Amino acid sequence: MAVLLHNDDFTTMEFVIEVLIRFFKRTAEESVKIMLSVHENGSGVAGIYPSEIAETKVSQVTEYARAKGYPLKATAEPE
Repeated sequence: MAVLLHNDDFTTMEFVIEVLIRFFKRTAEESVKIMLSVHENGSGVAGIYPSEIAETKVSQVTEYARAKGYPLKATAEPE
């Protein structure tokens, strides 16, 4: 399943990059590219995982974002 991050008007670009590095083990360069996709296209693929891992990543990202005061939305969708 594809884990997508979705654009909103409040989550900072820096926070999206932090999430991509922390939870998806992306490099800084990869993270910037994905963040720009989220910003410009409304969503971006953070990673492709088996369904259980994808759902766990969605939960982790959502919990972390809320704890930091951001409404960042992550979803798991079929590829």
